[in-house]
Amino acid sequence: MKKLYPLLFLFSLVFSAVAQDQKKPKIGVVLSGGGAKGLAHIGVLKVLEEAGVKVDYIGGTSMGAIIGGLYASGYNARQLDSIFSVVDSDALLQDYIPRTSKNFFEKRNDEVYALTLPFNKFRVGVPTALSKGLYNYNLLSRLTSHVRYERDFSKLPIPFVCIATDIETGEEIILKEGVLPQAILASGAFPSLYAPVEINGRLLIDGGVTNNYPIEEVRKMGADIIIGVDVQDGLKDRNSLGGASGVLVQITNFNMIEKMEAKRQQTDIYIKPDIKGFSVISFDQGSEIITKGEEAAFAVYEDLVKLGGQKEARNQAGSILTDTLQINDVSVNALNNFTRAYVLGKMRLKTNSTISYKRLNDGFGNLNSTQNFSSISYSFEKSGEGDKLVLNLRENPVNRYLRFGVHYDELYKSAVLVNVTQKKLFFKNDVIAADLILGDNIRYNLNYYFDNGFYWSFGFNSRFNGFNKNIQTDFSGGASLTSLDVESINIEFSDLTNQLYAQTIFAQRFLLGGGIEHKYLRIESETLRNTTPLLENSSYFSLYGYLKFDSMDKNYFPKKGFKFDGDFKSLFYSTDYHNNFEPFSIAKADLELVHTFWKRITLKLQSEGGFAIGERTVPFHDFILGGYGYNMINNFRHFYGYDFLSLSGDSYVKGEIGLDWEFYKKNHLNLTGNFANIGNNIFESDNWIPKPSYTGYAVGYGMETFIGPIEIKHSWSPETHNHFTWFSVGFWF
Repeated sequence: MKKLYPLLFLFSLVFSAVAQDQKKPKIGVVLSGGGAKGLAHIGVLKVLEEAGVKVDYIGGTSMGAIIGGLYASGYNARQLDSIFSVVDSDALLQDYIPRTSKNFFEKRNDEVYALTLPFNKFRVGVPTALSKGLYNYNLLSRLTSHVRYERDFSKLPIPFVCIATDIETGEEIILKEGVLPQAILASGAFPSLYAPVEINGRLLIDGGVTNNYPIEEVRKMGADIIIGVDVQDGLKDRNSLGGASGVLVQITNFNMIEKMEAKRQQTDIYIKPDIKGFSVISFDQGSEIITKGEEAAFAVYEDLVKLGGQKEARNQAGSILTDTLQINDVSVNALNNFTRAYVLGKMRLKTNSTISYKRLNDGFGNLNSTQNFSSISYSFEKSGEGDKLVLNLRENPVNRYLRFGVHYDELYKSAVLVNVTQKKLFFKNDVIAADLILGDNIRYNLNYYFDNGFYWSFGFNSRFNGFNKNIQTDFSGGASLTSLDVESINIEFSDLTNQLYAQTIFAQRFLLGGGIEHKYLRIESETLRNTTPLLENSSYFSLYGYLKFDSMDKNYFPKKGFKFDGDFKSLFYSTDYHNNFEPFSIAKADLELVHTFWKRITLKLQSEGGFAIGERTVPFHDFILGGYGYNMINNFRHFYGYDFLSLSGDSYVKGEIGLDWEFYKKNHLNLTGNFANIGNNIFESDNWIPKPSYTGYAVGYGMETFIGPIEIKHSWSPETHNHFTWFSVGFWF
């Protein structure tokens, strides 16, 4: 009998511990929606951990679902703080596709047009939302990778529930199972800001429309004590509504404010952060909002400490991010217009390969940039020792778009661009884009492109450019300027160019291509009307090839990247207005390197040059330097310190060094110096090496806007002592 005493004693201890644990109340946390204001939830969770509160259940809506879902998956509050401190706040609010993920045709679309609208059956539409939310989905998918196989949210490290709304029925949808990132993204799909998320055949939007504070669901999970965090606004007067997002929040708040008083009474510890002055899109003020959450939680700290006792549970959590995946298989849902091979080719994805999340996200960016899919979602299933990637794509029913742009510079003057883009005109993978540019100088640009991905693609381009300006070159080797003994003449310049080309991706990063070109040049001058006003009136035919590489993160005000552009053209025939044409060739190259130091100061290094090959060349194809802010066609190149199109020659070399300081978000101050030698046959000797003949410097201010850069540049040259101030607005076209 004595031998049984230790066993009885041990049993009583275990029974006592179990009994105490059963008696200990289960704590549930409810996190309301509120957009960026929901970042205050992170501050509250920090204080809960400091007080030693063990969260047994967690539920949320909208931003509360995002923070709650990540916390339920295993992150602690400090990790969440670190995550959201480095998230791109602009990318959260709009479809962000890294520039490196786009092909060269798609890059141009994003760097010319300020506004794009669906255009179907001769009716202009409006996009259903500002963003598809792909950046957010990619972010959440990676952050929850460690629980990517779990489909029952009650089996997460902390049982979790979130709320969404069926946009067709207005019904409240309780999400307790499924793909975690998909569920929390649906709960946060704020109307008009994010596109609805399809789950099990239902189109879901922000749960704040029906239940922005799901206390009932957390109670049903088994919570005895509820800690609630409320970041909702009260009703605002007309002077406080703000923009469209404020109006939408007000509408969604009507119903919830009536219910909140009863919900508040059911909350054991109610925490209301002071988030006045912040809006649903104030993600760039995240650190301040998190601090507001901490302050509100500390106001009830003593009450929280009474519930504590598990202080070490979350503060000791390590990193749980997954960097790579082994993709053994890929499943693509049935599509009408695109094959599985097309999808995998666009994503640059092969089965039975290891891939980083960054490369995978870039692949989804490639797919998204085609605009062929209105919705892109995915999940992972276990496949042997790796993963099966399950893709669910919804084809975009819109294949015609209207696009618009505006621009001003001092060469082409004011311009408004109207574009019609039609996809799938003749084939599934083709696109035609027609630009009509109206303003002081009417122009057009027509592109047809058949995209074969990594295989050879084909295209046709036709463009017309024209301008009238007093310039310091006569496109004829200076003969006209010399005969008139003047420094500049008025030029009426017209260029019609047609190109037929083929191109492919080389070594996965380079664009290799070539084709045949027809160019018609007409150049005349009012200054020469008493002598020979028509300087040129010829067509030229040439074969050309090119090699391009572009890893710049942005085309305007880039912060990092490298760009190479090499071009060779052989002119073999001309209608020969001057009866002196002989075949010749032109070679040119441009290299650019950009790197950012100390986050806001960017260094740009550029080197470029070109030369003509042949006994006799045509001066109308010379390299011409001068001015800034215009779309560079043919061999026209920017050059600070000299007016538009001032320096010419059949060969040149140019270097540029610049510093750009982003002193405030999207506002830039820059200082640039450029140096060049240009003339005829300058490379026949080594005189071009020791010292540049032409130098120029510029100081400027630039601002990034939705219509493109707005810039002012003041430049001067120490050789001429001339000063020029140039103003340009909008994307270059």
